[in-house]
Amino acid sequence: MTELASWPLLSTLLALPVLGALATAVLRRAPWAQWLALGSAVLTLLCSLLIVVAFDGSNAGFQLIDSASWIAGLKIGYLVGVDGLSLLFLPATALLFCGAVLAGWRVAATASPVPPGLYFALLLLLEAATLGVFCALDTILFFFCWELTVLPIYFLVSLWGIGGGRQAAAVRYFLVMLASGVPLLFGLLALAFGNAAAGSGALVFDLPTLLDSPLAERAQYTVFLLLLVGFAAKVPLVPLHTWLPALAMGAPAAVTALIVGLKLGAYGLIRLAIPLAPVAASDLHWLLAGLGTLAMLYGAVAALAHSNLRGVLAYASLSHVGLVVLALATFSASALQGAVLQLLNFSVAGGGGFLVLSFLQRRSGSTDIAQLGGVIRSMPLLSGFFLLFGLAGIGLPGTSGFPGELLIVVAALHSHTGAGLAALFGTVVGAAAFLAPFRHAFLGPLRNPDVAAGQDLLPRELALLLAPALLILGVGVYPLPILELLRPTAEAWVAALAGL
Repeated sequence: MTELASWPLLSTLLALPVLGALATAVLRRAPWAQWLALGSAVLTLLCSLLIVVAFDGSNAGFQLIDSASWIAGLKIGYLVGVDGLSLLFLPATALLFCGAVLAGWRVAATASPVPPGLYFALLLLLEAATLGVFCALDTILFFFCWELTVLPIYFLVSLWGIGGGRQAAAVRYFLVMLASGVPLLFGLLALAFGNAAAGSGALVFDLPTLLDSPLAERAQYTVFLLLLVGFAAKVPLVPLHTWLPALAMGAPAAVTALIVGLKLGAYGLIRLAIPLAPVAASDLHWLLAGLGTLAMLYGAVAALAHSNLRGVLAYASLSHVGLVVLALATFSASALQGAVLQLLNFSVAGGGGFLVLSFLQRRSGSTDIAQLGGVIRSMPLLSGFFLLFGLAGIGLPGTSGFPGELLIVVAALHSHTGAGLAALFGTVVGAAAFLAPFRHAFLGPLRNPDVAAGQDLLPRELALLLAPALLILGVGVYPLPILELLRPTAEAWVAALAGL
């Protein structure tokens, strides 16, 4: 593993989808573009697994670091690395993008007059930017990758979306993300200037150095609030969540799977906002707990009232990520382990659920609950996978959603009893919000002839869904390896906060 770690694995991981995007963008024949995109996605997944193998789980620090000078005048560099908190997001992201490429196999060729290769090129570019967010150890590089995720999503939704509202949904998402990037950038610059004022006078942007030299307490409140606002829009937290339902209804289901499954905003809170302003975060724990509880309850109730399966899953994801924010407010190592496990579960269960809906949309022409009914009769395999992903989302014991949810609720009851009780209530409402529409759409009477004639999962689709399904069951039954991998870094994260 030492020889493997000596290779620039992270740079290779980031380069593979970029090279695939450049090659795919110029192709005008759909089959070539599809296979090239799938090959790039699979190679990226294999590279992410090599990174997991090369990682030393007993080391709580950053590993597999690769660096180069980027903007020398400001000492901004290309600096990438991973620790226990970011490691597993790499294979989870790569696996989800493999599913998105396969799920969009026919979309690119039929839904837009632009070259089909562009669809897959934008997907691969989005993958590279997302992986860059998880790997970046320079704050400006982090911001660069963060903003780079916005443009591909805009074009994917506006060109290949569903319904007449796709253009408005894409524009709303673009404007909200662009606006939220302003406080995020100001927060990162305030962090660099505050560190320079307290230290040698030189601007510092690399994360390890910033973590070792905390800001003055007064400056921390400014930085924390700016970063919180910047990340809150992408978490999303109420009231900055309004782009999510519109995007979930208008985007291609495979793209929605990426947006819902990859909670970059919550990762930003874990990686930057809390550890870089620990005093402010600790003093404002009530704000984090309140925002998390509000998102959790609001999302669960809104999901219960929604009439479309896409909207149900979108609002359910809002509820689930609220639970993660509540976990961060406890400043507990076990809750942090649960939060990361929940974020990984979103990638597998939430993303998988939307992939199933993409197959259902293709067969029935709708994901509206009133237009469905009796899906399980004609498509039992599709229905079974959707049920499994939904049960993982609500934290059923035996699925990957249960261990993380249990750790979070226990920690919340200990540190924020009222919020913990609200979390328990929210899980009950969230369960009803999934089971009720599932009963109507999948178990109810047949009303749609397209559903009655619908074909069950194809071998390609079945193979795509088996991987996340096995992960859900495996982690649900035996979560110890992942929790042990997270434990050293989680304990170091909490110890650093406690010592400041």
